Amino acid sequence: MSNMEELTTVVPQMPLINIVVYLAAVGLSWWALQQFRFDVLLKQPRSPAAKMLQVFMSIGLGYLVASFFLKYLEWSVGLNGIF
Repeated sequence: MSNMEELTTVVPQMPLINIVVYLAAVGLSWWALQQFRFDVLLKQPRSPAAKMLQVFMSIGLGYLVASFFLKYLEWSVGLNGIF
């Protein structure tokens, strides 16, 4: 049994927790990227393409952050069997 299957057995609400964590991480990364000065790097920082780039960067960064925390949760549950 893999760690994720074991985690789903231990916590039946895990898919819902995954969704909430991913959405929260994307939202937080969007909020954090608002402080970044895109106008220095882009020709037209107010264009739809620039906004789409910001959305994609938020999704990518949010995915990485959420994956880190969810993997950490999975590993910490896996350590429970060792001790």
